[in-house]
Amino acid sequence: MEQIGFLPPKPAVLSRRREIVGDLLDLLPEGCLVHEPRALVPFETDAFVSYRRVPLAVALPETTAQVAAVLKYCHRYGIPVVPRGAGTSLSGGAIPQEDAVVLGLSKMARILEVDYANRTAIVQAGVTNLAISEAVSADGYFYAPDPSSQLACTIGGNIGMNSGGAHCLKYGVTTNNLLGVKMVLVDGTVIELGGKALDAPGLDLLGLVCGSEGQLGVVTEATVRLIAKPEGARPVLFGFDSSEAAGACVADIIGAGIIPVAIEFMDKPAIEICEAFAQAGYPMDVEALLIVEVEGSEAEMDGMLENIIAIARRHGVKVVKESQSATQAALIWKGRKSAFGATGRIADYICMDGTVPLSQLSNVLRGTAEIVARHGLRVANVFHAGDGNMHPLILFNANDPEDAARAEAAGNDILKLCVDAGGCLTGEHGVGIEKRDLMRHQFTEADLIQQMGVRAAFDPQWILNPSKVFPLEGRPDA
Repeated sequence: MEQIGFLPPKPAVLSRRREIVGDLLDLLPEGCLVHEPRALVPFETDAFVSYRRVPLAVALPETTAQVAAVLKYCHRYGIPVVPRGAGTSLSGGAIPQEDAVVLGLSKMARILEVDYANRTAIVQAGVTNLAISEAVSADGYFYAPDPSSQLACTIGGNIGMNSGGAHCLKYGVTTNNLLGVKMVLVDGTVIELGGKALDAPGLDLLGLVCGSEGQLGVVTEATVRLIAKPEGARPVLFGFDSSEAAGACVADIIGAGIIPVAIEFMDKPAIEICEAFAQAGYPMDVEALLIVEVEGSEAEMDGMLENIIAIARRHGVKVVKESQSATQAALIWKGRKSAFGATGRIADYICMDGTVPLSQLSNVLRGTAEIVARHGLRVANVFHAGDGNMHPLILFNANDPEDAARAEAAGNDILKLCVDAGGCLTGEHGVGIEKRDLMRHQFTEADLIQQMGVRAAFDPQWILNPSKVFPLEGRPDA
């Protein structure tokens, strides 16, 4: 039984389905509109697979002008539009509804310009995250944000959710690496925000757009920051006898003013799952594992690791294992980056995304274990410890409705715990539908009214991704 509701489909739109499909066929080139019932099924959900709706149609434009034409048409007739990148959203951000046109950017997948003088690249929204680094790697550069889904996820989706990744501790999340966008507003107007300069004049609308989950407009191009590769990088494994000790160690590393490239956390269940999949050489006799990566010259890395190891010893570290080769380093990261997929081999799961102050890591880890146990479920914790972005994977049986309901309830309780500890509902996955009904736990009514007012300024009819982010009750009249 579904726990999360959607807005009811508009009868006036559903009754015109055939006419709408015909009009969209006229607007788009051949092969750019999906409308046959069987062909629509792959677009009924995203990575939040507990919920699904078959859309009215799927538009796959090839140019910004075609995106504008679709939005102008849908705006004219009040047809909901759900922007979609690669469909890797873990919060249901790209799940459609029966009266909606899905606007997919997958055909817009070209790198338009690489400018090493300004250390920028201009890419279309359908370019995958990893493709940018692959395109510039031979010249000694990379694009820093690196979500675990970077092989598949697209820049447009990354901008919508303000995605992060393991190496964002040092280099920042998407908003810190985004310089400009070309965006189509709901009425088809094309605007450009930002550019190659480090700062843009006027209000910071770019900061507003990044993380807006497709509700303010549809990004078709992005100008992103390129970073020079470091001289060297070295991941090190730190094993502890408890999750609490590992969490306290993380807080003390950051508190000492040490900023590694990454600090990733795995508890015992996650270690076992990832090691069985990747054979990464993780220690199996520990209860918690930190992957700490440092970079720079050999002397810089040695000096930073000396300080980190000293802090870890104060927390009773049991194992310290440095990578001895590029192959070992690749395996260490293969295990971490494969965590979600590897977990999916043994059970269904819901991945949460709360963020907490580092001083609260140990308490929230303890509280997470208690919540999951209270609901009669299991959990594997694997997350970006350096910035407190937690990803508990709640294991359950999706074929058992009662088990699924318990998993959702446990997830909600964990997110409330994160907020109560001084954190927030989402670090990088977005609100989507998953966290929508928890927004009132994070924000006051006055806060929500202000946020909804900003959203309505861009989309007065609320047709862009309408069932997402804000609670369905208490919205202004569209």
